[in-house]
Amino acid sequence: MPSQPKVLIVIGDASETLDTLYPFYRLQEAGITPVVIAPEKRTYQMVMHEVRPGWTITKEWEGYQLKADLAFSEVNPEDYLGIFFSGGRAPEYIREDLDLIRLTQWFFDNDKPIASVCHGVEIPARANRVKGRRMATVPKCQFDLEVCGGIYVNEPCVIDRNLVSGRTFHDNGHYVGPWIKMLEESITTLK
Repeated sequence: MPSQPKVLIVIGDASETLDTLYPFYRLQEAGITPVVIAPEKRTYQMVMHEVRPGWTITKEWEGYQLKADLAFSEVNPEDYLGIFFSGGRAPEYIREDLDLIRLTQWFFDNDKPIASVCHGVEIPARANRVKGRRMATVPKCQFDLEVCGGIYVNEPCVIDRNLVSGRTFHDNGHYVGPWIKMLEESITTLK
């Protein structure tokens, strides 16, 4: 394990801006390096998502862009403390990536600190790692979680062993802090 602790942030085109950037900067504040990973090493277009009054579906606007430091295929999971699955539409498109599935399974199988928000649940669900696990997610992803054996909890922060989850970016202030605390505790254990 390198001396400077690092954590993976999983994105793709149409990752939700606040879902992604809030933990990205909070990790830096905690002295942990966020390493952005995606299908390819390039710049990705994020979006802003919200169900507005009068709308029954999510409205989408362009958000900021974020560059991936590494492609999924380039990641050695043993070099990282934990992993974060951002929301937005990206998880629906990237969840079939075999390298991402391998990485996801490794973090679950090795009890590393994991965080997920909103549509991020679609990745561990696809990787067959949510069975019997309690998770928060956006209500429209409840089916994705439950059909794979997970337990949907409609709360701003759900902690199930090494897994911390929130429903949407509105929950950032509730679930990101406990996840960072979990990461910090794992750093102490390594020393």
